[in-house]
Amino acid sequence: MARSRPSNSKEKSLRAKSKIHRVQASPSKQREPTPTELLAEATTFLHTGDPESALPLALRALVLSKSNSNVNRNSQAINHIPSSLPAINLLAEIHIELGDPNAARNYFLQAVALDPDSEITEAEGGGAEKFLWLAQLCEEGGDESVRWFERGAGILRRDIARAEEMGVKGEVVEDKKRKLIGALCGIVEVYMTDLSLDPLAETHCLTQINAALALLPNSPAPHQTHASVLISQRHFAAARTALRTSLSLWHALSPSHPDVPDFPARISLVRLLLEVEMEKDALSVVDGVVSGDEGCVEGWYLGGWGLWILGDKKRRIKASVNDEDEMVDNEKSDVENHEYKEEEEEVESERKDGKENDWTESWRSSLQWLRTCLQLYDQLHYEDERLRAHALELVQEIETEFAAKGVEIERDGEEAEEVWESGEEEEEGTGDVDQVMG
Repeated sequence: MARSRPSNSKEKSLRAKSKIHRVQASPSKQREPTPTELLAEATTFLHTGDPESALPLALRALVLSKSNSNVNRNSQAINHIPSSLPAINLLAEIHIELGDPNAARNYFLQAVALDPDSEITEAEGGGAEKFLWLAQLCEEGGDESVRWFERGAGILRRDIARAEEMGVKGEVVEDKKRKLIGALCGIVEVYMTDLSLDPLAETHCLTQINAALALLPNSPAPHQTHASVLISQRHFAAARTALRTSLSLWHALSPSHPDVPDFPARISLVRLLLEVEMEKDALSVVDGVVSGDEGCVEGWYLGGWGLWILGDKKRRIKASVNDEDEMVDNEKSDVENHEYKEEEEEVESERKDGKENDWTESWRSSLQWLRTCLQLYDQLHYEDERLRAHALELVQEIETEFAAKGVEIERDGEEAEEVWESGEEEEEGTGDVDQVMG
């Protein structure tokens, strides 16, 4: 039974007075969040893909940090660590995500001015990250990029040596070694691009790769970078070996494992695999890329291109079999015809088993991927005209060939729209890769 309302007049009077006192009481002043709390919230927004919401929080944290520093100076407090450093670093990262490299560079330069020798701990905003970012953001590139990379690499070597002297082991040291490997591979990339005409470029590349391999022999990054160098030297067989080694070191790992390359590295890997005609490996990697980021325009493009190459190989092989003639060498690539041999063996096996070598299956899947790419390109206002032009060229070639052969195809954009709007059908779309690859 529910409690009845009080009828006692004295009790009513007391309740009324209590209510009056509650209304008349002065409201408590809301506590101002600390810079640490603001930065934690801003970091959460940044890591969840919302840099716009992170920006005002980080700016507020910076203002409060500078204000606190002034108070400490006025009170003659002994504090040699700039309290604004974490906010400055975070603001730089936020502007990278916002697509403003100039602002990011200026913030990182401020951080370097406050901590030029990186003696401040990472927890307090120090570390080598700012130098490694500036290597990628500096306007001059070339030698200037190398100098920033080397500066960051020197700090990481020092920190690793200090940690090992103190007996520190495990993930802390390995994480610093991974960052150092990233810096060394970054130097290699500069010598392969901006400084490719340097007479000692090749020597510098091999020196950095060997140093990276010595740090963590089971790290996939130096093997992938080595493959890139080998391709530039047209050593395709050795490049394929390096790429297989790199893949074997991470492909079976959990996506959250630190040795799994990030999205940009995997996109670069797909391009390298396609360059040495390892299309099936490329499609396996790119399938994981678009599964993790369905808005990756370049991933959909590369997947479509890889499927087009597979279909084109089967089409050429089928034509040569029908003509009872061998493929002429000048129709094959310069990559020692490695993958053509594999495709020829596959086609011959299918023929003996009474199966049809249907190259249209690969091209139908390619068309779906490329249409998805082009639709996302427009929706996301992507900027890479060469990518768009090549995707359109491939689509036109597939549609023209299908029309000539009487192959039915879906209406333009129909499949791409279904894949993009439905998560379930997206899984079916990427599953076409496994089907085509057998």
